[in-house]
Amino acid sequence: MGRHEHVLTVGVEEEFLLTDPGTGAPAPKNTQVAAAARQVGIDLQLELTSCQVETSSSVHCDIGELLTELRTSRRRVAACAVDHDARLLAVAVPPTVPEGYPVTDTPRYQRIAHTFGMLAHEQGLCGCHVHVGIPDRETAVLVSNHVRPWLPVLLAMTANSAIYRGSETGYASWRSIMWRRWPSAGPPPFFASLGDYDSIVAMMRASGSILDNKMVYWDVRPSESFPTVEIRVSDIPATAEESALLAALIRGIVGTGLRSMARHEAAPAVSGELLRAAYWNAAHSGLDGNGLDLVDGIVVPHRELMGRLVEHVEPALRECGDHAFVTTAIAALYARGNGARRQVQALRARGEIADVVTELGRATLEGCG
Repeated sequence: MGRHEHVLTVGVEEEFLLTDPGTGAPAPKNTQVAAAARQVGIDLQLELTSCQVETSSSVHCDIGELLTELRTSRRRVAACAVDHDARLLAVAVPPTVPEGYPVTDTPRYQRIAHTFGMLAHEQGLCGCHVHVGIPDRETAVLVSNHVRPWLPVLLAMTANSAIYRGSETGYASWRSIMWRRWPSAGPPPFFASLGDYDSIVAMMRASGSILDNKMVYWDVRPSESFPTVEIRVSDIPATAEESALLAALIRGIVGTGLRSMARHEAAPAVSGELLRAAYWNAAHSGLDGNGLDLVDGIVVPHRELMGRLVEHVEPALRECGDHAFVTTAIAALYARGNGARRQVQALRARGEIADVVTELGRATLEGCG
């Protein structure tokens, strides 16, 4: 994982849940933890509910350096949470019964809560967003067509929300199911051009289904804040290494898509219906079940789809120096299981939700020192 010139830059945003250290219930302490984090050089973002915080990495070319930063951020923010009688968990939905999800007291979030009602108050969902440097918005929109077929595979890999309100949900990623209730969430449409994208967004804004462009919650979108394409399909991964793996694979998918565009190769025109079906399969079974190969149109195990993804992006991975890391990290993921499997195993061992919270806390800081 050495440093290479002329590779795509990448950055990661991780959303975390703040919980009561005794009960595991969501703890509305984001402003206190964010203030403490500033004292140790970490600028946390406040999310819609006050039981969430978000870290933002620096811009990286080297995945090893990104992984080091992710581990350091998790360790330091976890310590800040402890100082305010809270526990930081990398989990995509609260595993215990919440008393409620107070909305963060900012004008924009209060406006969202007023407009969208219970949808905002039943939030508390934590994802991971990967940004890849792109020269312009037109390129970001068009490369999203090449990313679309692989989104369900990334969701299956990172699924980390199997337990909700103290019970098994029957899904590896319950966050994905809940998140798609928002009118602008889920897989993006196939876009013919930047103008096509902008016209759809303008109609959504005019209709009131979104209040501003930041509420475009599609799982691939041009960033409103950075010169990047942002991929936001995944649950917050259980471990920092899995977040780095996600970033490496996404950079590989984007890089491969850009090469195809340079050769004037059309992106697979996957239908919205099939893509939504593949999302459901990924959310339901995670890595341990079957999914849809949207390019070849066949049903195959998600682990086989992971292999096909690595094969698809191998030249891009090797160019960035990521191939060895990706293959090693995938093998480790298969051996220990992703967050969803770890949660279910912890609950089934004794039937105690406290064991799930303990396992989540262990995974959150795994490898972080």
